[in-house]
Amino acid sequence: MAGAAEIRPLARDDDRGGFSCGHAELDRFFEHYAGQNQFKLHLAVTYVAVIEARIVGFATVTPASIERATVPGARLRKRLPSYPLPVLRLARLGVDTRAQGSGIGKALLRHVLGLALEQRDRLGCVGVVVDAKPEVAAFYEALGFQALAGVREGALVSEPLPMFLGIETIAAGFAP
Repeated sequence: MAGAAEIRPLARDDDRGGFSCGHAELDRFFEHYAGQNQFKLHLAVTYVAVIEARIVGFATVTPASIERATVPGARLRKRLPSYPLPVLRLARLGVDTRAQGSGIGKALLRHVLGLALEQRDRLGCVGVVVDAKPEVAAFYEALGFQALAGVREGALVSEPLPMFLGIETIAAGFAP
C-alpha cells in the first residue's frame, strides 16, 4: 500500500474530516489546526500521504533549533559550534487506522528525512528532532534516533521524549 501513496503538501481544499489515526489529540490537530498552522500562521507544513484521493497519513514539520549541549554523542557535540543549531522538527505524524501497518508511517518519515537533507543543503540542518510519545519511542530508536541529552530531566513518564537523528546518519541512509 505504501508504494502507491503520493506524498505531497497539504492543500487548502483537502478533506481532513474522515481521517482517524486512533489518537484523538492527533486527529484534532490534523482536522482543525494543520491547515491553520500552514496557510494562515505559516508555522509549519503538513505533508499528506494520499491513496485513491483519500488521505491515509500526515507528517507536520517545522524548522527548529537545539543547543549543542543536548546533542547525543560527545564526538558530534565536540565538532558543533556553541550557538543554536538548525534542525527539522517532526512535530506530528499520524496514519489512518485503515492504513496502519502498511508502511505509510515509514514512507512519511522517509519523506521528512529527505526534507532534512534538502534543508541541510539550502539553509543548514544538523538533524531531525521528534518528540516521541512513550508508546512509539522504540520505533524511532530502531531507526537510529537517540534521546536528546539532558532534556528529559524532571519530565513525566507520559510526556514525549525528544529524540534526535543526525544529518550524517540520514545522509548515509539515502546513499545510492
